[in-house]
Amino acid sequence: MAVPEPTVRETVIRGSNGKTRLCFFGVMAALLIVSAVFSENLCPYDPYLQDLDAALQQPSAAHIFGTDRYGRDMLSRVIVGSRTSIFSTFLLVAIITTFGTAIGVFCGWARGRADNLLMRVSDLCLAFPGLVFALAVAGVLGGGLSNAVIALAMISWPKYARIARSQTLSVRETSYLKAARLAGCSTSRLILKHILPNIAGPILVTATLDVGTMMMELAGLSFLGLGAKPPTAEWGSMMSETRGLLQTVPWAVFAPGIAIFIAVMVFNLLGDAVRDWMDPKMRVKS
Repeated sequence: MAVPEPTVRETVIRGSNGKTRLCFFGVMAALLIVSAVFSENLCPYDPYLQDLDAALQQPSAAHIFGTDRYGRDMLSRVIVGSRTSIFSTFLLVAIITTFGTAIGVFCGWARGRADNLLMRVSDLCLAFPGLVFALAVAGVLGGGLSNAVIALAMISWPKYARIARSQTLSVRETSYLKAARLAGCSTSRLILKHILPNIAGPILVTATLDVGTMMMELAGLSFLGLGAKPPTAEWGSMMSETRGLLQTVPWAVFAPGIAIFIAVMVFNLLGDAVRDWMDPKMRVKS
């Protein structure tokens, strides 16, 4: 049975709802980013100050998320840990988006042997389970947050390369690009002025949706001891430090876990809103 096409009224309602969702989750994401920037000013206590007399205190008015085994305020550590977790994720997404897009555009434009070689390399990266491959690379590099970012970047760029390549192949056959080539535009101008603006939409949506995924994978590597190292406040590392206290002091594990859940949910919903907003079917011509 054929699915009926949506009416103009339904499309307008969907479009308005999409803009509302985009604005709402955009504001939520902006609040997370601003709080991460000013995290040190928002902390009620020094996140690295140890006070063994106040160790393992339950959540209270003085310590909303309680304290850890060293007497450090968990709320302060969660707040200051947002800077490490969020900005390291942004750096990772920026690296894989830029590198993968550059490879994809080059392959789609040049084609030939270089295209075949780079696509086979991307197939090799995609042949392994992503997190398992990242664990192996991070283990070889020796751990640390910077090495965790490098490890995840090495296995995450092929997705962007394939998207950029397929979009470039379709754009290069369009009539306006052929006209630009006949007009004498250089290769760099064709790529910068004509190809990149026309393939940016799918790449932007993929990058936005990837923020939550990369945040979870970075936290996973830190949890396994291959990411941020103590005493650095990072959500995955904080959960790893306190995992042995789950049955006796659960608030020490739940505090960074809740922070990861909220951040990942906000960025995932923002990615969904961006995807819906950029969908041509959700728009109405004025």
